[in-house]
Amino acid sequence: VTPPPSHHDHHRHHYHHHHHIDSLEAMSGPDVWLEKVRGCRYLPEADFYGLCEIVKALLVEESNVQPVSTPVTICGDIHGQFYDLLHLFKLSGEPPSTNMIFLGDYVDRGYFSLETLTLLLLLKAKYPSRVVMLRGNHECRKITKTYGFYDECLLKFGNGNGWEMCMEVFDLLPLGAVIDGVIFCVHGGLSPDARTLDHIRTIDRKRETPGQGSMCDLVWSDPEVDIEKWQVSQRGAGWLFGSVVCDEFLQVNSLNFAVRSHQLVDAGYQYLWDEKLATVWSAPNYHYRCGNSASFLTIDENLSKEITVFEAVPNDDRVIPPRPLVAYFL
Repeated sequence: VTPPPSHHDHHRHHYHHHHHIDSLEAMSGPDVWLEKVRGCRYLPEADFYGLCEIVKALLVEESNVQPVSTPVTICGDIHGQFYDLLHLFKLSGEPPSTNMIFLGDYVDRGYFSLETLTLLLLLKAKYPSRVVMLRGNHECRKITKTYGFYDECLLKFGNGNGWEMCMEVFDLLPLGAVIDGVIFCVHGGLSPDARTLDHIRTIDRKRETPGQGSMCDLVWSDPEVDIEKWQVSQRGAGWLFGSVVCDEFLQVNSLNFAVRSHQLVDAGYQYLWDEKLATVWSAPNYHYRCGNSASFLTIDENLSKEITVFEAVPNDDRVIPPRPLVAYFL
């Protein structure tokens, strides 16, 4: 039998797990943290735990397909490019002045996945009704262990706990959003196993992304301009879907437009099939070397669409961490 904790131990435990949740719910908590995180800092583990618990409590209540109202700004893949995200916010405005939908892939490949994710989670905690964060194909255990986020968390926290907390958050992220009932948002694309929004609403999403099936397809599939129906994807997960598939999905679900990210496009965005579908990519000069533009998409109350294209922040305005990264705290 474990002996009862001493008063000192109990106090320490209380500090780690409850003190920070209280501080986030107090008026000053998120404001103080936001200011620090905007400086490309991450939170100490105990604070980050408190933040994740609050966001999890919000996400667990959300539908697989979250309803969103216009006006809204839609952002594509970010991949840990923190300074480019700050630049996007300068151009787009940020919550609470606008509703925002993020289409996933917050982490991996970039230098500052943890700081990028922390900033978005803070905005979600502070303005829950203004921020929708969808799940991307990178928001899972398997991919983050391969493409950098796991290693970054290990380096910055000194253990695997922070990464585990992130995975619990990722398991709760919604798979899609519908704007004003007529615009579908998803990370990747469509699935032959999910012809209707109602089907997507019935998926058991609160788990690691499986390797096949409708949940997998929504985060992995890509549109292919030259085909009509379905083709096998070179990615090894998801499908390539064509114009007829897209048309049918929109028609059956009384939608008029779909927007997704997941694919690097040199111009930052691409419209397909008479503007029935758009790819919006929000990581400029991806990998710090691809030379691509980035964009975000704004939908106003009349459902008019406006694309804003932006370029990478100049290197003078970003911090390139030394190799290997040095862990630092607030």
